[in-house]
Amino acid sequence: MTFKQINSLGRQRKPFLFISDFLAQNIEVIPLDELSLHNIEFCINEDYIHKKHKNFFKKDVIGYESYKIKFDKIIEHIKSGDTYLLNLTAPTKIYSDLTLKEIYSYANAHYKLRYKDKFVCFSPEKFIRIKGSKIHTYPMKGTIEASIQDAKNKILEDEKEMAEHTMVVDLLRNDLSIVASDVKVEEFRYVQKIDSGEKELLQVSSHISGNVGENWHEKIGDILKALLPAGSISGAPKKSTLEIIKNVEGYERGFFSGVFGIYNGEYFDSGVMIRYVEKTEDGYIYKSGGGITLDSDAKLEYSELLDKVYLP
Repeated sequence: MTFKQINSLGRQRKPFLFISDFLAQNIEVIPLDELSLHNIEFCINEDYIHKKHKNFFKKDVIGYESYKIKFDKIIEHIKSGDTYLLNLTAPTKIYSDLTLKEIYSYANAHYKLRYKDKFVCFSPEKFIRIKGSKIHTYPMKGTIEASIQDAKNKILEDEKEMAEHTMVVDLLRNDLSIVASDVKVEEFRYVQKIDSGEKELLQVSSHISGNVGENWHEKIGDILKALLPAGSISGAPKKSTLEIIKNVEGYERGFFSGVFGIYNGEYFDSGVMIRYVEKTEDGYIYKSGGGITLDSDAKLEYSELLDKVYLP
């Protein structure tokens, strides 16, 4: 399915499910009236009711020294001016008796997708939403354990977290400017609580909007092509940062940190595919990561990577 074909579906106002891998090289678009023919489940619901469960993942985590080698390479690239923000991710082997279908059913998240018997994601992060003539994006950058004393103020006042978040907001504001006019930051750095099962986390987000006009339906494919890969999960400048990710991470992200969304003929809503479990020949792999800047601390970033390995 090409982006031009996606434009055609939008022109016809034909509802579809959109799924893209990280690099927007593998894209699947399924008309909703054909979804029953595929072994795929999805749910987009920002008003879901959190249901407690007792299912947790056992982790066989990447060693700190292995992570530190990659981290140090990123810092070298930052000092050389090749990137100033890069989302460094890594795979963690996990153990669970649950099937992907069961993981999907237990997970609490705004954006949930189970793709056949290959992967499941349960993401809290919106990619873009288009409705009326407006496009919106909500970058998430900055995580802290809610149990830490004065956690909200600590993360909002942290200079490193402020710098990283500001970089992502600038990046996505520039991205939206490619496809929209009157781009502005509606709300800067607000805090949401996320239940990760073992602990509660506070996540910092911002809201950016722009005007795409009433005829956006017929160019929805062009909009997606211009905005992918998602800036919040890659980095900036995007082109050079993607090359560094390819050389440093040492594994294939695949559909992890890609995007999935629903077009219903009236609006488009989509999430970034973070919080992600992939089924491999050797068992389950959980892929996670975090943004690295010049001020990042390797041990704190390593802890954040592991904190994000959970079933919400």
